[in-house]
Amino acid sequence: MVQQLSLIIPCYNEENTVSACFNAIQKIEQEIPLEFEYIFVNDGSTDSTLAKIKALHHAYPASISYLSFSRNFGKEAAIFAGLEASSGEYVTLLDADLQDPPELLIDMWEKIQDVEIDCVAAQRTDRKGEQLLVSASSKLFYKVINKISEVPIVDGVRDFRLMTRQMVDAILSISEVNRFSKGIFAWVGFNTAYVTYANQERMSGQSKWSFKNKVSYAIDGMVNFSAAPLVFATYMGMSIVGVDILIMFILFVRQLVFHNSVSGWTSMSLIILLCFGFLMFTLGIIGRYIADIFSESKNRPIYIIKEKSPDDEKKKNKVK
Repeated sequence: MVQQLSLIIPCYNEENTVSACFNAIQKIEQEIPLEFEYIFVNDGSTDSTLAKIKALHHAYPASISYLSFSRNFGKEAAIFAGLEASSGEYVTLLDADLQDPPELLIDMWEKIQDVEIDCVAAQRTDRKGEQLLVSASSKLFYKVINKISEVPIVDGVRDFRLMTRQMVDAILSISEVNRFSKGIFAWVGFNTAYVTYANQERMSGQSKWSFKNKVSYAIDGMVNFSAAPLVFATYMGMSIVGVDILIMFILFVRQLVFHNSVSGWTSMSLIILLCFGFLMFTLGIIGRYIADIFSESKNRPIYIIKEKSPDDEKKKNKVK
């Protein structure tokens, strides 16, 4: 019996790339001895993305299925939904914008034939085409998170990867709402190999990830995979208390010797502002962790499906 490869393709306003993505993957089907199962996940697109996906499904009903969310839940939710819907012995995540060359799947398939390898991930060798601020911020993020995270997160590694069913099942066992897939892929363990490639531009349109979104995603990663920010706040708080005690002693001695209290108002104002500023910063860190705890405690679904392939009998209509 031929084994199956499930290709999960999250889509958000990708009306210009959906068909091209499918066509590009089709060109390599004969190079990989697996039966291809395409799972398009429409993440609340506001353009004609869903209509394009439906057209592909009607043309290839045996190999293409789709899930459509009730609204935009984000790429992390789309990845999780696709993983849940997948049934193949091997599973691939691939963006529809073709920034990750589908032909890398051939090399991935060859590498995963090693019984010791459970996952083969695509890794960019450069960031050509990115804005300087985005590129510099990304490099800084990886340096910081690898200092504080309990698991290493490799710089330049994309979501595009080929995984065994065993690894996918391990990922699905982690049902947290606030998801950071790059960290989850590393946390579950398993042996990972890499295929490298030069960065490529999107085929069409603009990235849906603004700088603000990327910063928020980076903060999620740090909070979800490290308690270091809390430890930092604690030590900094202790340090500032120590400095305050020293300054108070100096001011007390100065007043005792020189009887001059008026001249110290500037230093006292700066000390008060510094302390209150750090207090608010610390409360912000603690609040971020509390917000995640609050979000998890509500136990809301990660996503809600509004529509799916009408003839897809083997998959249940889930609300996860």
